[in-house]
Amino acid sequence: MAAPSFGMLRSGGFLAGWRGLRRFWVLVLLVLSAGAGVIEMLGPQPQPEMVAMGPVTHTDPLPAKSVPPAMKPAPPAVKPVPANVPAHPEPQPKPPAMRPGRTTAGPIVDPDPSLQEPYPGGKNLSLPRISEDGRAPMATYAAGFDPSNLRPRVGILIAGIGMSQAESLSAIKDLPGGVTLVISPYASNISHLLEVARMTEHEYLLSIPMEPDGYPVNDPDDRHALMTSLPSTENLDRLRWVLSRLAGYVGVTNALGQMHGERLSDMPSQLNPVLTEVAHRGLLFVDARTGQPLLADAWNRSVDVQIDADPVDTATLDQRLDALTQMALEKGAALGLVSVPRPTTLARVAVWTNTLAEKGVALAPVSALVRPPAQQGTGQ
Repeated sequence: MAAPSFGMLRSGGFLAGWRGLRRFWVLVLLVLSAGAGVIEMLGPQPQPEMVAMGPVTHTDPLPAKSVPPAMKPAPPAVKPVPANVPAHPEPQPKPPAMRPGRTTAGPIVDPDPSLQEPYPGGKNLSLPRISEDGRAPMATYAAGFDPSNLRPRVGILIAGIGMSQAESLSAIKDLPGGVTLVISPYASNISHLLEVARMTEHEYLLSIPMEPDGYPVNDPDDRHALMTSLPSTENLDRLRWVLSRLAGYVGVTNALGQMHGERLSDMPSQLNPVLTEVAHRGLLFVDARTGQPLLADAWNRSVDVQIDADPVDTATLDQRLDALTQMALEKGAALGLVSVPRPTTLARVAVWTNTLAEKGVALAPVSALVRPPAQQGTGQ
């Protein structure tokens, strides 16, 4: 539309007067409306491309798009530590290794129920064991011996106790407390004997019947003895039967009177399970075979001199006892064995024990003479 001409503004023209002014504004509005219509028909002007100058924050939610997050391995599960338990507890000290023997003098204690467990093969019978607090029979029932005594040590076993009341009481009452007794599992009515033995400070061993040389002429009672013809499992059952016969002993031995279980003891496949069971129950072992190497598993030692082997006369007995003393002086320790408590033998042993102090030798119970078990295959 053309702009209003000058002639239209003159007096009397189209735009003159107040009517002309009204017409003028109507024309202005028409022009503006026409311009807006043209702009709408042409559409919006293209906008210049925007260059991002930094991170863009979206105020509206992004369109839903299923994009799985990157997979990460799950962290290992961590167990919560209780409040009263430190994350890294202090290491606990190991209990001292079990050793035989007792350092305090005085009577030996009566059998302790905490050192016993029920024997499944008989009512009111028990087997020795290590107590819950770590005490072993080979220490609790030992005779006292001062370990600070540095003199050579000599010990002697008196076997066959319980088979004769008179000879057994003589051995218990007439010999000093350092003499170790060996009780037969076939003895009967021995409660009083064992009580007197403990009161007079005698420790004692239990005889384990084993097949000896000369079997069947020498018969250890093959109904109960450990035999080479039996599997080791059955011999272990027989061993436990023997162990249940009495209580309060420090250990066991294969000495049963004049029989020493040589045949079975010569078989490692039979003897080793016995030693393992003995050690498991906190007991020591004395091998009646003279001059044997150190055995494995249990605290042990062998006999050095058989005191009452034939002939059994006073001169021969004294000679063997003197040899035992000399061996102790030379080696630092020695152990003798009396197989049968005969009156003559007991009398010579009593005299001999009275001479030891002047010879510089200490009489020691067997619990002070045994040695730690040998390492397997060394015998040392």
